[in-house]
Amino acid sequence: MIRRDGLPPRLRDGAARLGYGAAGLGGLVLLMEAVPRLGLVDERFLPPASEILATLGAQLGTAELWIALGETLRGWAIGLALAFCAAVVTGVVIGIVPGLRALTSSTVEFLRPIPSVALVPLATLLFGPSLGSTLMLVGYASFWQVLIQVLYGVAAVDSVAFDTARSYRLSAWSRVRHLVWPAALPYVMTGLRLAAAVAFILAVTAELVIGSPGLGAEIQVAQSSGAVPAVYALIVLAGLVGIAVNAAVRLLERRVLAWHPAVRSEVAA
Repeated sequence: MIRRDGLPPRLRDGAARLGYGAAGLGGLVLLMEAVPRLGLVDERFLPPASEILATLGAQLGTAELWIALGETLRGWAIGLALAFCAAVVTGVVIGIVPGLRALTSSTVEFLRPIPSVALVPLATLLFGPSLGSTLMLVGYASFWQVLIQVLYGVAAVDSVAFDTARSYRLSAWSRVRHLVWPAALPYVMTGLRLAAAVAFILAVTAELVIGSPGLGAEIQVAQSSGAVPAVYALIVLAGLVGIAVNAAVRLLERRVLAWHPAVRSEVAA
């Protein structure tokens, strides 16, 4: 259906959301420009938005910033990939083996709430300020995000369909491939989306606290040297990268789940 403005409803709604988002971002920039200019906050602690953006533009022209960004994205991607694979395999095995979920539930509920930042001393002791520390924190936090969703997805498999597959003597691999995996995939992608955001936060946190190479370490160096505009510029860059990561994972989720009724109805709306 096409309205009088010539745009399909989906494109019109998307343009409206984009416009509202741009207006909100523009309002935030104006507020950050006005607050220090009006003397409400000392410019030594909150530089105007124009100065922050100018500093960010200058730093984007340096090789050091891109190297640091590459280190952060490398730690994020490797840690997330390792945690995702381990969580999917573990979740499927726990979900399909009779009695294993009840046996491991107490262990999962004990380990899952432990904050990843609580492992900072252990990561520092084992790996020091290196990529290994980042991978340890990123992997631990991401693992639980995906594992819980996989467990929910396996539990959502229709018991009648599972019994039918067993009665036809399908192998365990066939049951996982044709029955468990399609039912669990929407949950898996939700876990990946949640884990991607958490992984990026933990990657920057590890660099900031431990000193591993990356954006977090650059923020720490700028803060130590008193370069306040540079601190804010790097924080803004981290936020922009986080938005890009989330958008990329959402796009991947839509591509992978293009067959799912929920995604198809959302696209058609």
